[in-house]
Parts: sequence; C-alpha cells; structure tokens
Amino acid sequence: MNTVKNEPGDNKSFLDSFFKLSENKTNVRTEVLAGLTTFITMAYIIFVNPHILMQSGMNSQGLMGDAAVNAGLNAINDPIVASVFAATCIAAAVGTLVMALYANLPFAQAPGMGLNAFFTYSVCLTLGYTWQQALAAVFVSGIIFIIITVTTLREKIVDALPHNLKLAISGGIGLFIALIGLKSGGIITASPATLVTFGSFTNPHAILTLIGITITAILMSRGVKASILLGILITTLVGIPMGLTNLSGISVISAPPSLAPTFMHMDFGGLLDVGKAGAVGAITSFAMVIITFSLVDLFDTIGTLVGTAQKAGMVDSQGRVKNMNKALLSDAIATTAGSILGTSTVVTYVESTAGVSEGGKTGLTSFTVAVLFILSLFFSGLVGVVPAEATAPALVIVGVLMMSSVTKINFTDFTEALPAFFTIAIMPFSYSIANGIAAGIIFYPIVKLATGKRKEVHPIVFVLALLFILRFALIME
Repeated sequence: MNTVKNEPGDNKSFLDSFFKLSENKTNVRTEVLAGLTTFITMAYIIFVNPHILMQSGMNSQGLMGDAAVNAGLNAINDPIVASVFAATCIAAAVGTLVMALYANLPFAQAPGMGLNAFFTYSVCLTLGYTWQQALAAVFVSGIIFIIITVTTLREKIVDALPHNLKLAISGGIGLFIALIGLKSGGIITASPATLVTFGSFTNPHAILTLIGITITAILMSRGVKASILLGILITTLVGIPMGLTNLSGISVISAPPSLAPTFMHMDFGGLLDVGKAGAVGAITSFAMVIITFSLVDLFDTIGTLVGTAQKAGMVDSQGRVKNMNKALLSDAIATTAGSILGTSTVVTYVESTAGVSEGGKTGLTSFTVAVLFILSLFFSGLVGVVPAEATAPALVIVGVLMMSSVTKINFTDFTEALPAFFTIAIMPFSYSIANGIAAGIIFYPIVKLATGKRKEVHPIVFVLALLFILRFALIME
C-alpha cells in the first residue's frame, strides 16, 4: 500500500496543492512512477502512427497503401513522415497535458488506434479523400466534439446508440486492425481464387512478422509491462541479421523534426468537392466521415474513461466518472489540436490503466506522460529504423485486446445480434470501419421495426440510418 509522504520543499508543496495529492491519498513518487508506466505501455504509438498514416499519402512521394510500405517510406528522413512523428508526440503531449492540468485525472491521450486506420484505409484509400481533406474532417469532428461536450447533445448521442452496437464497433475495429497487421506483415495476402489466403512462410517479411507476434504474445501472456513496445523493439533487433532492419544513417538523438510539412495543411474546400458523386452525394459522404470520426472518438473515450475510472475507484455512487465532462473536453481539444499539427484523431488511451494500477490517481500522472512525449521528439531517428514487420504484430495484439468487448454483446436477442454482427463483420470484409458502423445502424431499426420494438430505437438512430442509406445509394455505385 502506498503511504502519503510529502517531503519539505516548495515544489512538493505546490504539486501537492495543485494536483490535490494528499486529498487523493497519493504522493509525488507514486504519481511519477505511474506516469512512467503509462508512457512505456503506450509509447508504441510513436512508432505505429507514422507507419499507418504514411499509407494515406502522408509522404513526400504521395504513395498510398501497399505502395508506401513497399517503398520503405517509414524512414524518418522523409520530411512528411517525420512531421507526422512530431505531430504524434506533440498532439499526445497537448491532450495529456490538458487532461492533467484541467481535469486532474491520470489518463493519457494520443492518436487513436482504429481511428488512424479509419483515416487511412476508409477516408483516404476507400473514399478517395486526400490526407489534407481527412485532416480537415478530423478538425471538424473535434469542433463538433467540443460543442456536444459543453451542451446536452453529448448525453443525447450517448443515449441514442444501442449499447450492443457500441460494443460491436470496438470489436469490429479490433478485427479490422488485426487484418491490417496481418496483411502488412505478409501473413495474409490477396488471392484471386479465395479472395484472401496465407502468404509465403518462406518469405523473410512474413517470418519476421510471425516472430514479432510470437514474442509479443509471450510477453503479454506473462503479464510483462510494456509488452507491445518491447515486442516492437525486440522484433526490430531480430530484423537486423535478417536484413530487414535498416541501420544506415541512424541517429539516436537528434533535433525534433519540422512540423511544416503537415502543420495547418487542412483542405476544407476539398471535403465538399462534388466530383462525380454530385452535390447530395458529396454532402452525405462528408457527413458520414464526420459522424464516424465523432462517434468513434466519443464512445472510445467514454468507454476508456468509465472502465479505467472504475478500476481506480474514481466514480461516485451512481457510477459517474469524476470530472467526466472535463476529461471529454480535454479529448476534444486534443483532437482539434492534433488535426492542426498533422495527425489523426486523438483519444484517451486504455493503456492508462497500467499507470492507474501502479497507484496513479491525479493529473500528476498524466503530466509525467506529457513530459515524456515531449522528450520523445529528440529520438525521432529511432522511428525510421523500425520496419513495418515490427509494427504489424502490435496491430494484431491491439486487435486482440479490442475484441474483448464482443463478449459483452447480447447475442441471444437476434434483433441485437444481427446489427452487431454486421458491424463487426463488414469492417474487415469491406476494409472500412465506416461501412461496418453504417451497416449496423441501418439494420438495427429494420429488425426492431419488424418485431414491433420500435420504442427501442432512438429517433437519432433513424436519422443516421437514412443518412447512411443515402450515402450508399448515391456514392457506392
């Protein structure tokens, strides 16, 4: 058990007073160590996020998808990829700092896994938006999130979506992320006969990915802290004798990369470019992108906050999270700032539970995480060394963790099971998070109306369903 011991000194007194350490029965040492633990468990994002976003065309050559990976554009000497790395660190620091100083909660923030995949694979690769337009969409969703957080709209949206669909969204994103990891690591490849199939296990890329998955799985199974980060680092080292880890031009400590290639590069006009879809099609497509960014961010953050706060005992008798509105507003501000800097949606990280488990109870924990993200800016050279085969296992493992929400879905009620199933299945099968969410929302009112359960469907769900139907009718030609 941690005992409160505030040593003499103005700094300690200030920290105790500002973060209310004594009131929360904690101390500086415990909070700083908790922050270090949280940072170590989520630091993998500074390696993974640039790898995912570069496939949206966020690289100097403008290559997208597999072409970007095959070209080796993860190298930090690419100015745009380097800028994404910097944006990732700074956005995480900004969001986490607001959480620390405004909400005084031990929760850390960073660009979200799943939402960065939606940014790249759905918005850019599937819908055809440029990364500049996608950043504009993230900015708009951040503003919307700020508005619905300071008004009653937030509660209405939370209440509108069925609980099982919220759980299915998390599970579906997990499956989708895992598929991306398996594909980028060469474990799963395209097949004209069966659509997808196993890759060649004599291929060194697939072999290294399998080694990485095995290493990370063993670490996770044994409960080793920072398993994902350690898995990335160890796999990177294994890739050296295999010739897949490029050490040429490595610089461990270097000046922070420039943000210029991505800072304020949002293209708002392109979001409403009618193109071939026509005015109505462009508007519905735009609305779908914004709604998806906003809803996934909203429910991802609420789920993380509630789950982590319950673990830390930071809920009242009614199950309400302490300073929930402040935490949500911190998240919204971070998303808006992240889009300006040049990265995808920022969310509250479930890895915050690692620090909470170590005794973190106040904003001093998250303040420590923010400082460590700033210090990470000086180690950008290490990011370019990490091969895609080392980050692919991280995607698979994160997918496994996100799938746990599926166990809470009520599959005994078919009117709940069908929409949840479509939400989960359509995401990987259509390679689109948005399509999965749309399918679930469309089928939910259909099966409820067919069984006389119209009262179980919130009017907002009917509006969303009609909007998504219009989107498919007008755009998916």
